[in-house]
Amino acid sequence: VQLQASGGGLVQAGGSLRLSCAASGRVSSTQGMGWFRQAPGKEREFVAAIHWSGSNTYYIDSVKGRFTFSRDNAKNTMLLQMSSLKPEDTAVYYCALSRNEYSAYVSPRRYEYTYWGQGTLVTVSS
Repeated sequence: VQLQASGGGLVQAGGSLRLSCAASGRVSSTQGMGWFRQAPGKEREFVAAIHWSGSNTYYIDSVKGRFTFSRDNAKNTMLLQMSSLKPEDTAVYYCALSRNEYSAYVSPRRYEYTYWGQGTLVTVSS
């Protein structure tokens, strides 16, 4: 399984970016997906997760109302639409895929995700 993230870049505060992540290999549409980020000098943190069906999402409080996580199961792709970006959103963003299938819940825990993308850098200037 390989995950390829893209869409990062430099944007001014208040701007928007859309991150995408394409999964290839032995991937199933029944696996949960997530986004994490790691700012300089900090540990990787959870950002958002989506149920395998796309019916449920979970966000950290700091991005609620600004970020939207969606998935296209036909294309094995996940999207993170980010709006009203703030300098504190600056980080390398990683997409992740759970090994588990048909999970009943969405998980913010790193250990729940087996496969990881290479990361894409988002820089928000003030």
